[in-house]
Amino acid sequence: MGRTRSFDEEVALDRAMRLFWKQGYEGTSLEDLTSTLGIAKPSLYAAFGNKRALFTKAVERYIRGVGAELQRALDEPRAEDVVRRFLRIYTEVRTDAPPGCFLVQGALACSPESAEVQHEVAERRQEAEALLAQRLARAQKEGDLPAEARPNDLAKYVCTVAQGLSVQAAGGATTAQLRRVAELALMNWTALAGEKRRPEGRR
Repeated sequence: MGRTRSFDEEVALDRAMRLFWKQGYEGTSLEDLTSTLGIAKPSLYAAFGNKRALFTKAVERYIRGVGAELQRALDEPRAEDVVRRFLRIYTEVRTDAPPGCFLVQGALACSPESAEVQHEVAERRQEAEALLAQRLARAQKEGDLPAEARPNDLAKYVCTVAQGLSVQAAGGATTAQLRRVAELALMNWTALAGEKRRPEGRR
């Protein structure tokens, strides 16, 4: 019989996620991981596989958390509210996690040897963009966006702003500063989406 593992895999995975989030894939060494997780290399390999496999598990763990926030944004009744809540995810600088979005910061810059890692997180970002585009397309069918609106382009715009907010957050921007940028982006929403702005105070 194999030896019982003497550590909590969920806790270890959470620590690995935060380390990759803070230092990036290439900036995180195996020594960093074993030191932060408090386990030896053989135990790390047995539980999670190699560093690449552990990074993928960390990405999946992050998505499970942020995915719930994204779904709440997509569930908003109006397109403008969807976008507002979506951007809010990227404006809140948390004290219990590294600043910025893991899917942006985790592999922002990689060498050719780690191109697959960069491609992996890019695909995950594209999945979120696709979900937003689908939600905006639905809004268009429901008459919440005009016929001339382009949901795919709007989703690309919103995600580009969101990723910029993430980079700014990682660079030290405060929640208040990020919120002001998001509000500027929302001021452009009416023109970009072709919406008629609602009278002040009406929902």
